[in-house]
This record gives sequence, structure tokens and C-alpha cells, in this order.
Amino acid sequence: MVRIGVLAIQGDVREHLAHLRALGVDAVPVRSAEAVQSVDGLILPGGESTTIGMLMQEYGVDQAILSRRQAEALPMWGTCAGTILLAREVHGWSPARLGLMDIAVDRNAYGRQLASFEVAVPIPVLGEPPFPAVFIRAPRITRLGPGVRALASHDGSVVMAEADDLLVTTFHPEMTPDRRVHAYFVDMVAHRRRPRQ
Repeated sequence: MVRIGVLAIQGDVREHLAHLRALGVDAVPVRSAEAVQSVDGLILPGGESTTIGMLMQEYGVDQAILSRRQAEALPMWGTCAGTILLAREVHGWSPARLGLMDIAVDRNAYGRQLASFEVAVPIPVLGEPPFPAVFIRAPRITRLGPGVRALASHDGSVVMAEADDLLVTTFHPEMTPDRRVHAYFVDMVAHRRRPRQ
């Protein structure tokens, strides 16, 4: 069984853990640099990207993630704020982030929280029906670097993309009962899992 961590500093932690556990995954909250070493994959949840970035630095979690990825595989999935934390380039004011994925994003491109919406988005890798994507103060991906593959788009913008063992969604899959994106990430982690001691 794979063990997937959810960065539990701030944001939609419980929702991700519930979806993963419903899929039969050993899902654990990650709050420390030490905990980063114990998981096969890591989800950076939606929330407030500035707060999450600052607390990652304060707790040393950012350096633990970067060191782990230099040494061995650590598949990661960023949702909404997590996408900002994984992006190499953030337009406008830029929070502390990991910068691991060659994408550029605009923060809060879809407006304030009152402008949140849900829309059915076709995601071919997930099959039918279209996914009920929830956008809450979502970032907009404005550039994909070489090796980054768009998996879904809405209104002319990429909303889901992957590059090797990195996955991003600008929407919140954890806010719906549909677990297909979580299952997709679990499969990604299972294919890149390292043997645990």
C-alpha cells in the first residue's frame, strides 16, 4: 500500500485525507521535515499560498521536500494554492514557493472568493463524465514549459497539467464527491514508489 502525505500546515487537509482513505490509501498529515521522509507521495492542498509558503519555510518543510526530490522520487500534486507553490514563475507578487514545475501562473486570476464557481470540465485521462471542477480564488496557468503536458482546459486556460511525477490542478477536486483525480495521483505514486525501510 502506498503512503501519501497531505501537507497539513493550512488549507483543505481533511478533505484530501478523506478521499485518499476512501480509496484505501494510507493517508497521513505532514507537518514536519521528518514526516516528508515517510511518504511515497505528497499533496500540497488548496488554502492561502502566502501562509503555506511562509510556514513551510519556518518549519523547514520546503528544504526537506527539495532535498528528498534531489535524492529520490517524490511525486507531488498541488491543488489551487499548491499549484502556486509548485510553479517556477508566479506573476505579480510571489510567495515563498518550491518552484519545481516549469509553469507560470497568475494568482487569484478568477477573482475573489465570491466569484467562486463549479463547472463540468472534460478530462480525457479520467474518461467520462466530465469532472465537476470547483474553482475558489483559483490561479490561472499562463505558460507550460517543455515537458509539461496539459490534461484539461477551461475557457481557454489549462486547469490540470503534469510533468513526469508532478501534477497540478487549479481547481479543488477534494471539494467534490468525485475521487477520480485522487485515484489518478495514487496511480502516479504507485508507479514511482520507492521501497520503504
